[in-house]
Amino acid sequence: MKVYQPNEIKNITLMGSAGSGKTTLAEAMMFEGGLINRRGDIESKNTVSDYHRIEHEQQRSLYSTVLHVEFNNKKLNIIDTPGLDDFVGGVISSLAVTDSAIMNINATQGVEVGTQILARHAKRLNVALLIAINQLDQEKANFEKAVDDLKGLFGSKLVLIQYPVNAGSGFNAVVDVLKMKMYKWGPDGGVPEVLEIPADEKEKADELHNTLVESAAENDDSLMELFFEKGSLSEDQMREGIRCGIKKRTLFPLFCVSGKKDMGVRRMMEFVGNVAPAPNEMTGMKNSKDQEIICDPSGKTALFVFKTSVEEHLGEVLFFKVMSGKVTEAMDLINSKKGAKERISQLFAVAGKNRIKLSEMVAGDIGATVKLKETKTNHTLSEKDFGPAFPAISFPDPKFRTAIKAVSESDDEKLGELLNRMHEEDPTIIIEYSKELKQIIVHGQGEFHLNTMRWQLTNLHKIETEFLNPKIPYRETITKPAQADYRHKKQSGGAGQFGEVHMIIEPYLQDVPPPTSFRIDNKEYTLSIRGTDEQQLSWGGKLVFHNCIVGGSIDARFHPAILKGIMEKMEEGPLTGSYARDIRVFIYDGKMHPVDSNEISFKLAGRNAFSQAFKKAAPKIMEPIYDVEVLVPADYMGDVMSDLQGRRAMIAGMSSESGYEKLSARVPLAELNKYSTTLSSLTSGSATYTMKFSEYAPVPGDVQEKLLKAYEEESKEE
Repeated sequence: MKVYQPNEIKNITLMGSAGSGKTTLAEAMMFEGGLINRRGDIESKNTVSDYHRIEHEQQRSLYSTVLHVEFNNKKLNIIDTPGLDDFVGGVISSLAVTDSAIMNINATQGVEVGTQILARHAKRLNVALLIAINQLDQEKANFEKAVDDLKGLFGSKLVLIQYPVNAGSGFNAVVDVLKMKMYKWGPDGGVPEVLEIPADEKEKADELHNTLVESAAENDDSLMELFFEKGSLSEDQMREGIRCGIKKRTLFPLFCVSGKKDMGVRRMMEFVGNVAPAPNEMTGMKNSKDQEIICDPSGKTALFVFKTSVEEHLGEVLFFKVMSGKVTEAMDLINSKKGAKERISQLFAVAGKNRIKLSEMVAGDIGATVKLKETKTNHTLSEKDFGPAFPAISFPDPKFRTAIKAVSESDDEKLGELLNRMHEEDPTIIIEYSKELKQIIVHGQGEFHLNTMRWQLTNLHKIETEFLNPKIPYRETITKPAQADYRHKKQSGGAGQFGEVHMIIEPYLQDVPPPTSFRIDNKEYTLSIRGTDEQQLSWGGKLVFHNCIVGGSIDARFHPAILKGIMEKMEEGPLTGSYARDIRVFIYDGKMHPVDSNEISFKLAGRNAFSQAFKKAAPKIMEPIYDVEVLVPADYMGDVMSDLQGRRAMIAGMSSESGYEKLSARVPLAELNKYSTTLSSLTSGSATYTMKFSEYAPVPGDVQEKLLKAYEEESKEE
């Protein structure tokens, strides 16, 4: 394979909702480019992408697959991505390194919830967008409805390059209003017959052609002047205007294809090669110092690793984009994160599990390498003195969590290693080793996402695991001041133990100064603060420790021990064993013994005094609250809202967006267990949601009672 220069490379993400035909379209593109001599199909489990065993079993894409094809003296790097929202990480990592995306639309379904979500990601990452209405050969294909849906999503930015003459089971022809020709295919697709537009289609074609000319002219001032002067543009001028519009995301061209029958695919690939932006035409990726790195083959070499995969018989494969300079075999580069030297022993152009060995790649190209020691996804490899690394790809917050454990304790260590490796392969899988909950919590994008992870553990690594209901990270706090004192006294022959601590506690509120007097149980306390120690708690909130000792009743050397005892009880709250937070403590009196007082005595005295005071201070259990946003078809809105209200949700707002309803709510985490499964069941899989931590809030009284009883029972059992 020749070394392609930036202007000869087109990097494309292939995306769309599940069932929109991406993998079948990718297969047709590989065939048209001569990479394969026979098109595979999903049912036969022989496509270039979707080559993993679980993808064969599920008959759907679960991983992003890097492909390439040489076509018309251009190299098209194509990344086929999963359609299920559970595997959105593969889409986002692909969009991060490509310059344009082909959005597949199922001609029988039109715009789906997944389409809207993917369009948002493309917009956020400033990726140029082309639209392919696929599966036009299906009996229930409805091109007009699909276009109407797309206009609702993209407005006037959507511009038809083609429309079908006969969508449906007899589909075999499109009118191309850029070329002003009709393309007609035989039953096996492939190379079309190019014909003049039939008379009965001429008026429609002329109207769409004029719309396209105007849209192209609007994207370039000189073309607009030319258009006003001549009333039209040449094909080359139109192509230039369209290129400008695609780059600026002010124009989204629409094509008609049948990936299964290989109709319209070649023409779309010609357009991509001629018009879609090359990497050196787009804004360069910015490094962590917000400096733009130009796609320049003569610059210093820098690679960005966007995907890691473990392949059978090969080991770890790292997929990268050359951001600057050029990379060659046997080149030594520095891992910016680890500071370690890595040797690029091999370079590959990739097509699924097939790899073509290369000796050199230049800026803008996408490839793979193997056998690196320290490098993982989101790492930068560069020449010395290149400068700051590229920032990590930002992935969506997880929306499903479960606890996991190995069935056999002997597998615990291996399970931990594999979970960490799976996070490296898929950063949307978050592993949390929770000391607080005494569980390994796995966070992902949905139940199917984590079930797929578990399938890998069972079938590829031979580790049996079980999923458990994850505990909720509650917090404990207080709502009013309280006083307590505690004397720890122990005699056992020899030196004894003695420590007495008197304290007052109250809720800590940000920016509220500490009081100097309290009235508790009809008794007045006047305090003089001698010193303050603020503890910023790793689990959120604060503990503020005030020394108010007068007259040396407790020696200063014992104050750290008292604080340590209090912190121990903060880590295991008096109500349910959850972390406590946002408490102010005043140590105002106590007693010592000249022989028996020591640090352990005052630690225990402080711990027990704090526990007693806490229980008198109208304690409250706090629960994590999440902001949830649901995107749902209007027909299911009532069911979704009823379900959320049954989960103690507070509805925050509703709005409409391109034919879908957007519902915003605040929901306790305790009520969101397996919500993705319920939502899918309620809406036949047509809705999706996001969730993001908001704050901790008090649980209702009845819920607190249940939690206290459950903790009491659990403590008895232990």
